[in-house]
Formats: sequence, C-alpha cells, structure tokens
Amino acid sequence: NLTLLFSFAQAVAAAEAGVTLISPFVGRILDWYKKSTGRESYPGPEDPGVVSVSQIFNYFKTYGYKTEVMGASFRNIDEIIELAGCDLLTISPKLLDQLRHTEGELTRKLNAFNPAPTEEQLHLDREGFVAMMHKDQMATEKLQEGITGFTRAIETLEAQLAHRLGELEGASAFQHAAQEIFLLNDLDGDGYITREEWLGSDAVFDALDTDHDGRLMPADVRGGLGAALAISGS
Repeated sequence: NLTLLFSFAQAVAAAEAGVTLISPFVGRILDWYKKSTGRESYPGPEDPGVVSVSQIFNYFKTYGYKTEVMGASFRNIDEIIELAGCDLLTISPKLLDQLRHTEGELTRKLNAFNPAPTEEQLHLDREGFVAMMHKDQMATEKLQEGITGFTRAIETLEAQLAHRLGELEGASAFQHAAQEIFLLNDLDGDGYITREEWLGSDAVFDALDTDHDGRLMPADVRGGLGAALAISGS
C-alpha cells in the first residue's frame, strides 16, 4: 500500500513499478486547496481530491495497470458519492453513518470497464518524475509534510520504547506519553491539532474529537489515550 500519495506523477510511477495498491488522500488534497484559495467549499465534482482520484483511476483502467486505487481521508459524503465505482474506499464510521441515513440513487461515477478519456500514456524516468513534482506545489508540500511527520513519529516511538512498559502505569509517565503524542501532531505549535495536521487515521481523529469542533486539545488526547489503556488492561 503506497500512502502519502498526492499527485498524478506519484500515481504513474507507482503503476509503472507494479505497486499493488495506492491510497490517494482525497480530504488532505481538499484541505490544501481550501487553505490556498480561501474557498470554504467545493461542489462534489469540482473537489480537487475527487478530480485527482478520478484522473488516476481512469488512467490506470485505460492502460490496463493492475494497481488498485483506494480513496482515503474523506471530509464529506459528497466526495464518496462522486467516487462511486472506485476500486476501494476507506471510510470513517462517522461518514458511513451519514451515508446510511442518506436517501437517493447512487450513480456509478467511475467504471473500470468504460473509463473516461484520459491523458496519453506516460513512462516517467527520475528526471521526468522530479519535474512533474516540482510543478505541483500542493503535492510537494503535502508529501514533505507527511514525510516529516512520519519521521517525527518514528523518533517519538523510539524514545517511548526506551522506557519500560511498567512505567506507563505511573501517572507521570502517562502524562509524558500523552504530551509526546500531542506535540508530535501539533505541527505548527499553536496548541491544538487540526484534522490536516493529524498523522493518524480520520476514524481515530473523529473518536478523539468528542465535541466535533475539528480540533484536538491536549485533554482530548489524554482522554483518548487513557481510555485505550483502560481497555487494554481490562
């Protein structure tokens, strides 16, 4: 599963390499464009994340690539509806519940056997890949952000593993662990974690965001971690 995928160039390179599955981040692409343009919303068919995944899907099916496309990181059900027919979709419980209570006809928008017209086939070498990435500011920024976040996550994990498991039972160690997790995700240091900053899954973010304000405060992280420890110890 190739994650941290934000661009057409990455998708083409993955397909050429025979990657089994890619997970383009629909919602995180939308987040970047909303922040960059100042727009509050996009209609479903114009959603930049939807446009990106549709382009990749149609390209793969047109040229017979075996790599599957799994749309991920959705922000609303309109994105999901517009990608009906995609190979796979990973959907949070919150959005699944909204879909469950939505009435209407669901039309297949993506068809593997009848893909929409697409670009001419590309065969990217390293130079071509780098050139395409440099032209895509969104993909460049989001990829760098993701790599930095994963690196910090590894460093934090290594530090946590240095402590004995038994120390987690102490209040001081628990507070330290919760604080480390919070700081790891608070990328801009403003004292709260937005969905865009969150390095974990949307489902976990939704579970921690009990007041549904789109922000995780230190208390939210401590509460979620405490609940997880209580369950694991029961």
